[in-house]
Amino acid sequence: MSPNLSYHIVLETPDGEKSFDAPPGQALWDAAQAAGITLPAICHQGRCLTCAGRLLGSGKTDHSRAQTYFPEDEAARFVLLCSATACTDLRIRTHQESEMRQHRLKLGLPAPYA
Repeated sequence: MSPNLSYHIVLETPDGEKSFDAPPGQALWDAAQAAGITLPAICHQGRCLTCAGRLLGSGKTDHSRAQTYFPEDEAARFVLLCSATACTDLRIRTHQESEMRQHRLKLGLPAPYA
């Protein structure tokens, strides 16, 4: 991919499928917002889990900006939309806050507001 191109993102939301393009380095939540798609979020720091989604398929994200993201989260394909950036085209199921919180609790990892 050329640095001037964007990644195509498809979201499976409770309101149906939505899509947008995200430039490299832009948080997925911000790119969705710029495209007129409203997603849940509170902290915008990758800590509270409110924005959690789950990768479907083989896409890859970068979570280096998240304050609290664990290898176990990545292995389970969870995405913190407020801080993750796309490394490939992506398909993501949104509104996975409860599922991510349960995943963390099961593993003894921090799960704010649980």
